[in-house]
Amino acid sequence: MEPKKIQFASDYQEGAAPEILARLQETNWDQTAGYGEDEYSESARNKIREACKAPDAEIHFLVGGTQTNAAVIDTVLRPYQGVVAATTGHVNVHEAGAIEYGGHKVLAVPEENGKLTAVALEAFVKNYWDDANREHMVMPGMVYLSQPTEMGTLYTLAELEAIKTVCTAYQLPLFVDGARLAYALGCPENDVTLPDLARFCDVFYIGGTKCGALFGEAVVFPEPGFVPHFFTMVKQHGALLAKGRITGLQFETLFTDGLYEKLGRHGIQMARKIRSALLEKGYELPYPAPTNQLFLLLDREKADELAKQVVLCFGTEWPDGRLLMRICTSWATREENVEKLLKIL
Repeated sequence: MEPKKIQFASDYQEGAAPEILARLQETNWDQTAGYGEDEYSESARNKIREACKAPDAEIHFLVGGTQTNAAVIDTVLRPYQGVVAATTGHVNVHEAGAIEYGGHKVLAVPEENGKLTAVALEAFVKNYWDDANREHMVMPGMVYLSQPTEMGTLYTLAELEAIKTVCTAYQLPLFVDGARLAYALGCPENDVTLPDLARFCDVFYIGGTKCGALFGEAVVFPEPGFVPHFFTMVKQHGALLAKGRITGLQFETLFTDGLYEKLGRHGIQMARKIRSALLEKGYELPYPAPTNQLFLLLDREKADELAKQVVLCFGTEWPDGRLLMRICTSWATREENVEKLLKIL
């Protein structure tokens, strides 16, 4: 029998944090209303409002990241508008055209280390409004960021504020995808808090699927009613869970006793250990990524050798022919597997 490979391909390979499984078991026989109208979901909403310092925030629980991105973008935009994102943005690269399937173009703008810059954003939007033929073009209707980015990098508070300034000038709603938000909040280099997101964003979401929950994302509208009848349109998009108590209970647990940040910190600690070893061994890491995603360049021979013992995520081929590979840690990464990986590397 072949030895079992160690897994570092993604951050949603395990089930859920033990605290969540325990709460699901404890409450299994409770009877509640459906569709998130239960007491657990309302308790979770209140805890999230408190954590975001947004007492009036409107909060909805959806089943997954792609459904969340598609539902939010489709309900915010007018039919003739598109969403501005970095070329490496998740909605542009890794959602199989889900946004376009909903009838909206992703307007991709060149990035720097996975980040959309305020300068590039303003140049792109200004170019649209300066174009005499703009009525024949897709109008920029909102801006999409992710924190952390698809390349594991982080927006600083100053960068977020600069982007918000451009959004305000051109009346563009700002949407932040927080699928991996626990790993941003748990990262020592991060200076963007939940209250900051509530202050600068028109809508953002707090990821559960990749951050210790079985599944689920919490969409936060700091100002209620930003999208009228959002609940109904979530159902139209097939992203509403009948047993909404399950997502609500998971977020209530994640936002009790600092569990969400704690789970994120564990993933960061494991990644830092791997990053230090990679740099010490002379590997090239092309992105300054301080979170739970590490990207390294490998020649094909080394990549094939590693693949016999480790499952990594393949990114793309670099211009010089080397392969860009991703190592991803999570809330559940075991230290013994990190040690095994380091020996193999």
